[in-house]
Amino acid sequence: MIDIRLIRENPDIVKQNIRNKFQDHKLPLVDEVIELDAQARAAQKEADDLRSGRNKISKQIGALMAQGKREEAMALKEQVAKDAARLAELEEQESTLQEKVRSIMMTIPNIIDPSVPIGKDDSENVEVERFGEPVVPDFEIPYHTEIMERFHGIDLDAARKVAGNGFYYLQGDIARLHSAMTAYARDFMIDRGFTYCIPPFMIRSNVVTGVMSFDEMDAMMYKIEGEDLYLIGTSEHSMIGKFIDEMIDEEELPKTLTSYSPCFRKEKGAHGIEERGVYRIHQFEKQEMIVVCKPEDSMMWFDRLWQNTVDLFRSLDIPVRTLECCSGDLADLKVKSIDVEAWSPRQKKYFEVGSCSNLGDAQARRLRIRVKGKDGKYFAHTLNNTVVAPPRMLIAFLENNLNADGTVNIPAALQPYMGGKMKIE
Repeated sequence: MIDIRLIRENPDIVKQNIRNKFQDHKLPLVDEVIELDAQARAAQKEADDLRSGRNKISKQIGALMAQGKREEAMALKEQVAKDAARLAELEEQESTLQEKVRSIMMTIPNIIDPSVPIGKDDSENVEVERFGEPVVPDFEIPYHTEIMERFHGIDLDAARKVAGNGFYYLQGDIARLHSAMTAYARDFMIDRGFTYCIPPFMIRSNVVTGVMSFDEMDAMMYKIEGEDLYLIGTSEHSMIGKFIDEMIDEEELPKTLTSYSPCFRKEKGAHGIEERGVYRIHQFEKQEMIVVCKPEDSMMWFDRLWQNTVDLFRSLDIPVRTLECCSGDLADLKVKSIDVEAWSPRQKKYFEVGSCSNLGDAQARRLRIRVKGKDGKYFAHTLNNTVVAPPRMLIAFLENNLNADGTVNIPAALQPYMGGKMKIE
């Protein structure tokens, strides 16, 4: 959610930002907000004037009664009663108008960073940099579930009978590898100075609307029937929600946290659920990183966050690249976003394994996360990034470490988490 003052003072900037995100249907909302905001402020001013006048009249009534001028005092009391009725009407009107303004403001996209490339959708995202040399071996690499099945490591049929498509059973060394990756990612981030957290896996609706747009909420979140609770789609949701309504001392910033959680997603939309694999599923686990910081530091932290993911994948000998998300591919709350993609030797292309986002002060405005600084109070900036999501990491790991004889190499960094194993056989 952007600052209402920006819409009042620079509506053309807001409109151009909407055009840059190819959401022209939202252009009329800017003028509508300006009109509703003007009405709300006019109602507030009239109400403030009435409150001020009421205080003055009350003093006059007391003075007149003391002087024995009862009739004049009673006439003023009648005026106070009329003003009270009008004041109640204005307060209700102001509240209604402000709620309408807030509702529309929640749908107007955040102002994107000037460095974001302009494009309609993810087909126009821009490659930034490659790390590591992509290799295509001289033997055929099977589909990732076939590799897992050779180790008796996955059972999709049983999961389908129990829960439907989009779920899986992992077992044996594959399940152990999955857990090893989350443990390694946890320690990797702790070594970089982040505080480890395990958050609630359900959050209330006011937190949901504070951390994401309505479109994202509808496409992703599972609602708990009969409760004001949603299953989290990523631990970012509850980790940012942790600071709701907080006033943070500037000296305490930045807050750097790394969190583990299961994640639950509907995955509605064009992508759909994968029947044969674990690339796009309803339930998975993830290690995340979160930063709450001063506005002037957010771009520095943005670069640090995506670099952490690159470094982790490279420590496991997996080639990766970074991809800058274009304007049309950015969710409404995001200022800037970079995807990290891992190399797939089987497909001979890169695929997404993580996403780093700077949300500016959008989430902080919605959740009222403020900072108390030397020069006054202001909204914090929030950022998030995937450290590792093991289902997708499993795909990248197995394909890049598979040998011609069907064994899978375990890089040195991961061996302590696999009981010292150097290979899966």
